[in-house]
Amino acid sequence: MVRASGAAVGIAVVGAVGGAVAPAAAGTTAAGTGAAAGTGAGAFAHPGLLHTRTDLDRMAAKVKAGAAPYAAGFDRLTANRHAQSGWQARPQAVVYRGSGTPENYSLLYNDIHAAYQNALRYHVTGESAYADTAVAVLNAWSATLTAVNGSADRFLAAGLYGYQFANAAELVRDHGDFELARFQEMLSKNFGAMSDDFLVRHNGAVVSNYWTNWDLANMACVLATGIFCDDRAQVARAVDYFKHGAGLGAVRNAIPVLYDDGLGEWLEAGRDQGHALLGVGLMGTLCEMAWNQGIDLYGYDDSRFLKGAQYVARWNLGGQVPFTANTRRKGAIGGWSGSETVTAAAGVDPSMIRPIWAMIANHYTKRRGMSATYLTRIAAKAAPEGGGGDYGPNSGGYDQLGFGTLAFTRDRVSAGAGDTAGDGGTAGGTTPSPTATKASASDSASASASASASVAGSAATPAAAPSAPGKGDDLAATGSGDVVGWTAATGITALAGGLLLLRRRGRGRQDG
Repeated sequence: MVRASGAAVGIAVVGAVGGAVAPAAAGTTAAGTGAAAGTGAGAFAHPGLLHTRTDLDRMAAKVKAGAAPYAAGFDRLTANRHAQSGWQARPQAVVYRGSGTPENYSLLYNDIHAAYQNALRYHVTGESAYADTAVAVLNAWSATLTAVNGSADRFLAAGLYGYQFANAAELVRDHGDFELARFQEMLSKNFGAMSDDFLVRHNGAVVSNYWTNWDLANMACVLATGIFCDDRAQVARAVDYFKHGAGLGAVRNAIPVLYDDGLGEWLEAGRDQGHALLGVGLMGTLCEMAWNQGIDLYGYDDSRFLKGAQYVARWNLGGQVPFTANTRRKGAIGGWSGSETVTAAAGVDPSMIRPIWAMIANHYTKRRGMSATYLTRIAAKAAPEGGGGDYGPNSGGYDQLGFGTLAFTRDRVSAGAGDTAGDGGTAGGTTPSPTATKASASDSASASASASASVAGSAATPAAAPSAPGKGDDLAATGSGDVVGWTAATGITALAGGLLLLRRRGRGRQDG
């Protein structure tokens, strides 16, 4: 095998499965529309995170008409215990997540999902009791929360619950009783700032120490906070990191190898099924929020995300996928170091479902009119999608807001129709095209010229001294214990890259 250099992000891609194509060089950009939203004048479109006004109106009209599959999706929402107007918030001054801390973060994610589900139910039904409940929950937290703390897992809390908080609040930002300014301050201080810091310093670790989903959670938080708070510089940072970031969440690092069959290897497929699903869901969330502000990340780098999502969908349906082995550097800057080699895609349980597919499948097949066989199949299998509380009691069941069958099912857009079918908002007069954005000529030339299958990216240079790392496993091994809770298969897997991974059902947290 020929070993290709991947030192920039601490990963070397080893060998080449037949048909593998190297990624485009880092630093190139995709042609197309959408950049204006991050640089132009004026505020962002609101509502404009996961749902636009057109989206919300479509849901309400379809449910009122009893149209399928919207009605089934709405039934899942109304059956969820979080979507009830009697929900009472349990705000905390300090939220803790991680071993060795007085963990209470389940109170936070349950309240966030209650706020989101009540707000969504209000927009479908018009019944004010649901909006009032969502506002009461959000106001209680913004009046109480002062910090998010814990082990390194605090950065997962900041990323995951920051983007979710922003989405819940976006749906009631115009409510007369909602404390908008106070919520913006709380969101920026306790979530956005931490996620920004993580993307720069990675908790004092080497840039490839934290798996793809860590970066993506924090990228989603930075983007959502920036849009919610009308902070264009923050939005620009999130978009730039998606395209050119040094960490494993940047699109060319998350999907490091492309194959001739149109699939793109998802890096965490070599880790385990649950974390790969988490990452795909987070990247879809990032792309959808950006799209609704006129920024096309779905189509970036010749729709690279589509290739990665198709790969994970096929793999989760029980199909065989190609895999190019890779080695990931781990450790603390100036401290201990190590590496981990993965040689094959992990095993899957085809019954494991997460509510991530409707959003992605509808974008590519309905907005853009592209073929995405595996996405279409797995979205149908997952339908009607539920939300937090429908996928188990542990935190992994709350990593996505869900209800995609209700929220993201849409009619196919005819060529050149733009957003006229109600597929998103605009920003600065710019609407992404419904046809696939192709990579620029420089992208194509770079890809053709590259003979190796290395992971693109540049080394991160901390802007200041790293935040103090924790002790022992707190820095670099954090999240590894969550593998047990994420995976659905029982027993012990085969040795992969020298690492013995335990996979048992129903234990531990499900992200990280």
